[in-house]
Amino acid sequence: MIRWRWGTVVAARREWRGSLELDVTVEARRAEDPDSVRALAYPALVGTPRPGDRVLLNLNALALGLGTGGYALVVAIPDRLPEDADAPGHVVKARYTPLQAIVLAADEEASPLRAALAGTTDLGGMPVVVADLHSALPAVVAGALADRPEARVAYVMTDGGALPAWFSRTLDALRPLLAGTVTTGQAFGGDLESTNVHSGLLAARHGLHADLAIVTQGPGNLGTGTSWGFSGVAAGEAVNAVAALGGRPVAAPRISDADPRPRHRGVSHHSLTAFGRVALAPADLVMPADLAPALAAEVRAALATLSPPHTVVEVPSADLAAALAALPVKLSTMGRTLAQDEAYFLSAAAAGRHAAKLTADMSATS
Repeated sequence: MIRWRWGTVVAARREWRGSLELDVTVEARRAEDPDSVRALAYPALVGTPRPGDRVLLNLNALALGLGTGGYALVVAIPDRLPEDADAPGHVVKARYTPLQAIVLAADEEASPLRAALAGTTDLGGMPVVVADLHSALPAVVAGALADRPEARVAYVMTDGGALPAWFSRTLDALRPLLAGTVTTGQAFGGDLESTNVHSGLLAARHGLHADLAIVTQGPGNLGTGTSWGFSGVAAGEAVNAVAALGGRPVAAPRISDADPRPRHRGVSHHSLTAFGRVALAPADLVMPADLAPALAAEVRAALATLSPPHTVVEVPSADLAAALAALPVKLSTMGRTLAQDEAYFLSAAAAGRHAAKLTADMSATS
């Protein structure tokens, strides 16, 4: 059920691509209701709220205390509805929900990319880095561009976390470094839209002309603390999709010596399940070659259980710390910064570096 509240916009705060942050007073219905909230509106869905507008809010994320999505969400501006948008697409996302949206898929008839994508079925060996968490994205980008700054890197966002790509301030800041973003499945708001990961990868390769791609879920990881109850399981399916399309899967395991939860220390059980049980196609399984000795031994032992079918590749990463620090975003995973969980970010960066090397190898042999 939705925790509905009326509110009044007091002021606009930050704005980034596709999103507008607001200060909103709340008409309380229960004693524990806040007097005011930080709210988020997606103007493409609901219009642009202005100070004084009465808005309909969804307070579920605040009630749950979600760290990633800790906003009230603007559902509508009832007294000032936006004009109808006559979009050419016919693909519906967030289907059969009150906020279902119509988008233009990259490969549908009305798309300018239809001719380029209609007959494509192959990635032509393009390397694709697959990671579990959205927080790995900037680190993979940094690793890929550190050695090949000219490489065209595309981001393929799955629908395991946030559905609107607009929610991610990280993605907004990374836009100058990316060839573009493709949102897949029920996710939306990318530069290109696709119906599934397979068509999204093809759109990245042949629509955005990417040299390599990165696949992660959007911000926010759904997990129940059980062996199989987490949205990152889809990372294993993404490896299969890359292989099915003739790409080169590069798996970026989630590695940490700072996570307080034993199931996520060393190699996270999420990675061991997604890449060890779900991914049926072989992938390059990347770890840093220069981890602290105790952590390195633990990681090697865990990854050895996944080889075969995967091939463990050790990649130097210590020198990538400078590239990570130079990113236009503040790195954070589960509330931990680069300094607090360096192994996690260096591991993701190492996967990006390996993928960039594969693109260079492809260029040399083509």
